[in-house]
Amino acid sequence: MARGRRSRPAGAEPLPPRRKWRAILLATLLLAPAFWSILIGVVAVAADEGVETPPPGPFIAFGLALIPFVFVVLAFLSEHPRAPGAVVRAMVLSLLVGIPVSALAADAVTGLVAGAGAGGAAALRADVRHDWRARALAVLAVSAYVYVVVRSAPDVALLISPALPFASLGVADHLSERRAERPTRRR
Repeated sequence: MARGRRSRPAGAEPLPPRRKWRAILLATLLLAPAFWSILIGVVAVAADEGVETPPPGPFIAFGLALIPFVFVVLAFLSEHPRAPGAVVRAMVLSLLVGIPVSALAADAVTGLVAGAGAGGAAALRADVRHDWRARALAVLAVSAYVYVVVRSAPDVALLISPALPFASLGVADHLSERRAERPTRRR
């Protein structure tokens, strides 16, 4: 009987940081074209009459079609023990968070970042030491940062925004691990 590479099933041991950041990097590289494609379509829709713009439909459709694959990459490469279900939860969460945030912020960039971050929090494997509150706070902080940057330097926001949602989750997990490793103080 041949044994696989691992003797334990995925999710039994903490995911090494290198694998987690590889999943985050590859998902971010796939998120960037989806993000920018959706924004091209949104700008084309919002353009003034008389301004020649490309048809927005194909750009929005392409971006929206890539988003599920972003969550698939994030869930499977982070070795989520229930990856298919995590991808579905990520898609639902991204819509439930992204659409209202876009409406409240009155811009598409902040909503896309918040939606991707919320979906990423569901898709990225969480180990025992990871805190969902830290992930939620990271998504909130990144969304607030993007909201401010969109108002002050929109070009910069368009360039850096796709890199922020998943990276913030990785940083939040890292900080949760460090907090769990600290010895508790007795008073």
